[in-house]
Amino acid sequence: MNLLDRYLFRSVLGSCLAAVGLFAFVLILGNAIRDLLGYVLAGQLPLTVFAELLLLLVPFVTSYALPMGMLTGVLLTLGRLSADSEITAMRAAGLGVWRIARPVVLLGVLGTVLGLYMNFEAMPRARTQYQRELAETVRSNPLSFVVPRTFIRDFSDRVIYVGDKQGNVLSEVWVWELDAQQRVQYVIRAASGRIDYDAEDNALLITLRQAQVETRSPAQPEDFSKPPLVGTFDNTEEVRLPLDSIFARTTVRQKLKWMTFSQLRAEETRLANLEVPPEQAAEHARTQMKVKLTVQEKLQNALAMLSFALIGIPLGIRVSRRETSANLGVAVALSLGYYFLTVMVNWLDRQPEYRPDLLFWLPNLLFLLIAWILFRRIGRN
Repeated sequence: MNLLDRYLFRSVLGSCLAAVGLFAFVLILGNAIRDLLGYVLAGQLPLTVFAELLLLLVPFVTSYALPMGMLTGVLLTLGRLSADSEITAMRAAGLGVWRIARPVVLLGVLGTVLGLYMNFEAMPRARTQYQRELAETVRSNPLSFVVPRTFIRDFSDRVIYVGDKQGNVLSEVWVWELDAQQRVQYVIRAASGRIDYDAEDNALLITLRQAQVETRSPAQPEDFSKPPLVGTFDNTEEVRLPLDSIFARTTVRQKLKWMTFSQLRAEETRLANLEVPPEQAAEHARTQMKVKLTVQEKLQNALAMLSFALIGIPLGIRVSRRETSANLGVAVALSLGYYFLTVMVNWLDRQPEYRPDLLFWLPNLLFLLIAWILFRRIGRN
């Protein structure tokens, strides 16, 4: 690799790393707001655990940020070099387009190898660890599930509001008990109360003091023409709030996308050797196709690094733009088009007869074809 190759390689690599960092930051921010913000506000995630979970998100978001970062980096670097007439100077010195593109193609090959490792090894392990850490942290402090001055709507038959909480002592407690149509049947208001955790049944136990209970008509709970029955109690029976349905959202389930390559191969072998009755053959074939689609999606996502690098070379040279926003817009538009095509193929996971596992090659083949056409046009100029 001569001086020019090293210059191009370093320039494109620097732009790609910056672009990957930008896209990864945006994706991490979105995942953190969706998955972690509620637990942080509820005081269920210490800052150290929150930082650890953010680090575990890095491999997950990087697997998606790498192709977009590669395309953006190539467009930014070659667009700037073309606008500064450096590409023209290289071609005037007798270098062809393919010769100029050699270090970028090498970077695309290295990116594909990195993408294979991220998709089949690093990302599945990190994602599984992320779900496990989140579940264990939430379970370790179940009393923090009740947040003061917040309407808790996570239970199907109750809505709870607590004005203040000091340890396990509550004050200004409201409980609305709902029927199957989500209509209020009972309204309980208590001056104080106590909350405990039953580890054996995985449930919260709330005992209320100085409580007032308003009972509405079971048949017509929303009919306010008749006054409701109201009773007062010094102490109420324990209100049991099962947490199994709440914590089920943080239970680690081994999704196909979170499996490593060896686990996916083992799952393929297990399904291939599984004997199923004839009436379940169609559903079994769909399950097998989902595993194949997962393998193909990971493989094609890694190969997109090379496809994006190749299509970015002629586009960067032809566009000849210095503007970061313009090149970033082109990169985002192409990336969205690519991922839209992959989503369309995923829609066929219930129709294995159409071989969507083979159709997964279409987006990359289309991008490679467009890159070849653009290379030929540039070579003629």
